[in-house]
Amino acid sequence: MKRRDFLKTAMATGAAGSASVLAAPALANATLNLKLVGSFPKGFPGVGTSAEQLGKRIEALSDGKISIKYFGGGELVPPFETFSAVSSGTADIGHNAPYYQVGKIRSTMYFTTLPFGLDATELSGWLRHGGGQALWDEAYAPHGVKPFYAGSSGAQAGGWFKKPIKSLDDLVGLKMRIAGLGGDILRKVGATTVVTPPPEIYPALQSGVVDAAEFVGPWNDLALGLYKIAPYYHLPAFHEPGPGLEMIVNQNTYENLRPWLKEVLAQAATAQAEESTAEFRYNNTIALSTLVERGAILSSFPPDVIEAIGAAAREVIAAYPAGDAMSEKIHGSYMGYVKACSLYGARMEGQLYQDRAQVWST
Repeated sequence: MKRRDFLKTAMATGAAGSASVLAAPALANATLNLKLVGSFPKGFPGVGTSAEQLGKRIEALSDGKISIKYFGGGELVPPFETFSAVSSGTADIGHNAPYYQVGKIRSTMYFTTLPFGLDATELSGWLRHGGGQALWDEAYAPHGVKPFYAGSSGAQAGGWFKKPIKSLDDLVGLKMRIAGLGGDILRKVGATTVVTPPPEIYPALQSGVVDAAEFVGPWNDLALGLYKIAPYYHLPAFHEPGPGLEMIVNQNTYENLRPWLKEVLAQAATAQAEESTAEFRYNNTIALSTLVERGAILSSFPPDVIEAIGAAAREVIAAYPAGDAMSEKIHGSYMGYVKACSLYGARMEGQLYQDRAQVWST
């Protein structure tokens, strides 16, 4: 080969080599653009803000390999269609409360909350160490969705009442805004229940459409101003002791990610779960003191009410899984842990809180 031809060949080979070397990093560094939809409005304390934080956390942990476009509730799809959007591929990731899709997946109640069920810490424990996550994966698999635990609002409030609940008789004929299994239970003891979206709760109380209403807890309740109309604040909620939130990922999107990016999603959900639960606990604590300063009158449900709604809850929950294979499979695992937690909680946290209150109230 002549020197001139050799140089031409070497230069061509080098150029091709350089192109191939450049092409691989360029491909590896390509940004994956994903859509995240939430069920709550942008900026809504605790749940709307948590979805936005989740998106930013995924971007940061992926070192920019994933870019998130976040849509609040109602922006890309209706607020309660988050699960359907992720299942269909309209969105890649969702932030949601599992029981919003209870109409199509009955077992989602177990991954959110049951009356007199698991609190936030207990739910996380069951999911991570008690087999709950595997059951959750199984429940969602037919819908092409991968679930991750994303935190909790903590124990919710029992509700705002225009008159205090002093005995079971005060619930008979009472009209209350309350959703889900809590409503089923109250109807068994003589109350009338309705469901209204959050913006309509205040007008419903003000106009007399309802006599009482529950929403979330002190942090969110303070924003609604319900104490101005119904000052008797009964705590805690029997029906939502620690409802869970979820991050859901379209299964095709998830399976096509490289292993380390799958781990990014898992770690982002874990970190957001801690952040969300801590944020709710802190802000609920501060907001409750503010509510008392503004005239809220705190009370627990009296013993005869707890006895009656407890009996009704046992009936409702025992019947709940019947006819749904996945719920029947989950029920024993969940309720077995509830009973174990009842013993532990009463002897540990329950007594600890009583002792602490005794020390610092003097």
